[in-house]
Amino acid sequence: MRQELMSLPKTLADDVARNLVMVAQLLDEDPERAYAYSRVALRLASRVAAVREAAGFASYASERYAEALAEFRATRRMTGTVDLWPVMADCERGLGRPERALEMAGAPEVQKLDKAGQVEMRLVAAGARQDMGQAEAAVVTLQSSELAANAIHPWTARLRYAYADALLAVGRESEARDWFAKALEADHDGTTDASDRLAQLDGLQFVDVTDDVDVTDDADDADETEDDEAVTDGATTPAAADAVAAADDADDEDDEDIEDIEDIEDDEDDEDDEDEDDDLDVTTDDVAAKAAEDVAADDEDEEDDDSEAEAAESAATAAETGVPSSFLAPFREPARDDRDED
Repeated sequence: MRQELMSLPKTLADDVARNLVMVAQLLDEDPERAYAYSRVALRLASRVAAVREAAGFASYASERYAEALAEFRATRRMTGTVDLWPVMADCERGLGRPERALEMAGAPEVQKLDKAGQVEMRLVAAGARQDMGQAEAAVVTLQSSELAANAIHPWTARLRYAYADALLAVGRESEARDWFAKALEADHDGTTDASDRLAQLDGLQFVDVTDDVDVTDDADDADETEDDEAVTDGATTPAAADAVAAADDADDEDDEDIEDIEDIEDDEDDEDDEDEDDDLDVTTDDVAAKAAEDVAADDEDEEDDDSEAEAAESAATAAETGVPSSFLAPFREPARDDRDED
């Protein structure tokens, strides 16, 4: 490919090379983007055989079989090789022409293919037989020395897988399982899903662990729903069903009566609490009033005692000194009896 690109100006060759690299990287993961890059390279260098071949594979991967077949034919004319003969036959299958693919499988060009190319042609021919509803013929087509060989080649896993699939199509399940196992042994790169097919035949089922919780919760909800339904729908006759419904109504009425009684009792309890609070308030007020009266009486008694003490002290002082106990005494009005005597 590098040799072919050297025929282009260096800047143009670099641009084409970058697009071809992107086609190779995206061909398996994102065929549509690979196809877009291939169209850019094809527009820049349509006379380069490697570019036409890359464009053909990008179209083939994105299932544009008519475009792919046209690009492969152009590549074959430019190079004169028959390496693309099997994939061209498979494009005929993709276009709905399996008869044309079988004709190509019997063409002289097949003899010019290497071992890998011949195996690919056999695989295409077996697929064409299956497209035409000839399942037994597909099994016979795949039987060959390459299939019976114990040596492992890049195409061994795909050949064994195709043979196992053909056996399964004709109902030979036991043999198909054995060949799926052999395909798995040879599939070091994981190019097939032989392990999944083998597990299906063995009755194994893979479940995502993260979904177990949801499945369990759903099952529990379903069980609870069934239990609830069983309470009302467990009757086996219409009469029994009516009896169950009547019992449910009676239970509801009893529940309502109990609730009413509880409400009345709560109201009575509230009234009793209010009366107790009132009594407590009255008793408290009486005690406070009584205490206030006692304090006032004590104060009066103390005042009287003080007055008597002061009077006694004043009288004693006056007796000793002859001086009135108060400086207002001389100016006071004499007693009525004294005035009369005067």
